Amino acid sequence: MNRELTPFDGILLVDKPPRLTSHDVVDAVRRKFGFKKVGHCGTLDPLATGLLILVLEKATKLSDKLLSDNKDYEGTLRLGVATDSQDADGKEIKRSEVPSLTEEQINQAFAKFRGDIYQTPPMVSAMKHKGKPLYKLARKGIEIERKPRLIHVFDLQVGEIKLPDIKFRLRCTKGTYVRTLCDDIGGTLGCGGHLAELRRTRSGNFSIFRRPYPR
Repeated sequence: MNRELTPFDGILLVDKPPRLTSHDVVDAVRRKFGFKKVGHCGTLDPLATGLLILVLEKATKLSDKLLSDNKDYEGTLRLGVATDSQDADGKEIKRSEVPSLTEEQINQAFAKFRGDIYQTPPMVSAMKHKGKPLYKLARKGIEIERKPRLIHVFDLQVGEIKLPDIKFRLRCTKGTYVRTLCDDIGGTLGCGGHLAELRRTRSGNFSIFRRPYPR
């Protein structure tokens, strides 16, 4: 059996645009270039943009290793509106008045979500229950109990504040739901909130930046 690698057995870095699913990107690359095997290393929701790592042909064997890498994001939390999906693509389920929060109050709320934290996966997610993705159950109005999972937030920094919007930067372990983080922070601030924008900037050693990413 020929085990030699070809120029097409490798990794392709994609800056995913909004409105496409990760599966859409995989399918487009497979059809465009005629690859037999294409996989991705970490799902990005349709709302999100940024780094999507694709593995091609024999390099698909690296998928599990690359999937386990830590991730960096830039995003926007919008306060005052909670949605069923915890992001801007979801249906509004609650609206609240946003109080006159100080920068100190916001920083204190964000600080509670650094380090080891337990996070309950959202119903609108690809996580499976008895072989079925949760989002398919959610579409039928079915909600099941989800066990909280331990994640680690290495860094979570508040950026520009223009209420109801708060920009932030995040570095976290795999399996972190950034929209759930936004929902939880909104709850801590007493007015609810959802993820309005998200961009993945780094996964492991790969970055969307041409120059080294500031660490």
